[in-house]
Amino acid sequence: MAVRVPQPRRPWEGRRVVLGVTGGIAAYKSVQVARDLTRLGARVDVVMTSGAQHFIQPLSFQGVTGREVFTDIFSGSGPAAHIRLGVEADVIAVAPATADFLARAAQGLADDLLTTTLLVTRAPVVLCPAMNEKMFSHPQTQSNIRHLQEELGYQVAGPGRGPLAYGEGEGPGRMLEPEEVIQHIGRALGRELAWEGREVVVTAGPTREALDPVRYLGNRSSGRMGFALASAAWRRGAKVTLVTGPAALPDPAGVTIVRVVTGEEMKDEVLSVLPGADVLVFAAAVSDFKPEDTQERKLKRSRKGQGMELRLSPTSDIALATVKGRKPGAVALGFALETEDLLENARRKMKEKGFDLIAANSALEDGAGFDVSTNRVTILDPEGGIEELPLLPKDEVAEKLLDRLTHLLQDGA
Repeated sequence: MAVRVPQPRRPWEGRRVVLGVTGGIAAYKSVQVARDLTRLGARVDVVMTSGAQHFIQPLSFQGVTGREVFTDIFSGSGPAAHIRLGVEADVIAVAPATADFLARAAQGLADDLLTTTLLVTRAPVVLCPAMNEKMFSHPQTQSNIRHLQEELGYQVAGPGRGPLAYGEGEGPGRMLEPEEVIQHIGRALGRELAWEGREVVVTAGPTREALDPVRYLGNRSSGRMGFALASAAWRRGAKVTLVTGPAALPDPAGVTIVRVVTGEEMKDEVLSVLPGADVLVFAAAVSDFKPEDTQERKLKRSRKGQGMELRLSPTSDIALATVKGRKPGAVALGFALETEDLLENARRKMKEKGFDLIAANSALEDGAGFDVSTNRVTILDPEGGIEELPLLPKDEVAEKLLDRLTHLLQDGA
């Protein structure tokens, strides 16, 4: 399987990230965080505490960022390094953040370069705790975390639950994985007023309609487009619910995941969260038909012979089912994957289902549609507007679609 290498893109591209690394075994994960942030186009300045240097060498970070690594308040960049780092940063992330560091940050101490930089900055701060579960659950640690969140406005990401250091078992205290850390940094960088606190519902992936216990009707949808939209909306500050059919993709950070199999299950889940939804995104490739009769036992060729007649009935139209129950002022984005008469079919679908925007794309074009990481869409609006996008990674398509939805949210505010 080919490894997907991050490419420069928003909200990381061109931004300045100070990555603080403290003295925990999870410090090895932070090298990957620094590497991927750099590949995403960020300018990454790593600040290591003395404890961190017992676990990993500064040269590792210099090798993946191409930049000086800061280890001391009186380092080569001069005694005012903490001022420059704090003032110029677009975000400060500390990963791992040990119990000791959380305590010092909560008390406002300035006893090393990282804590003094925190006192200078007015940029968003993301803390990724990592420690033994007993240390994490201690009342003093929990009090420090509450103070950092409620009084100082810092974002605390994690910890996760899983295997801890050797001999310490499993439990809450594990640092988030690098991709999750990067997404939390992306949320700190990408928040937009129009999306803050908005409730967003996204459908994604295929649905499956059972023929018998081992066979189903479905399609080749990977779910990438819907997952990218859910993740991008969360980074902008929204509260996102992703209702997804079977998809072999990692859960997007921060997003509430609801997993379904059939179209009817997806419709029920969407309707259950519909009253509070400010934005609806219908990106799922819902099966249009299902077998009239689902067999309880596997259909055997030996009993059916060489041929079989299959009777199908239509499934529920999920987008259409939401029209009457949509929240006043809610905006809806739909998708139209077609093999012919692309724009004509897309406009008809937009009108019938009450979409404020629809993204139309061809199932016959190489590099677009199902089961690929790129897409080429044409965005249509009810006023007759047409915006043709070039072939882009689905992450970038998601950002451009959300930009269009941003204008609608601002107009309706």
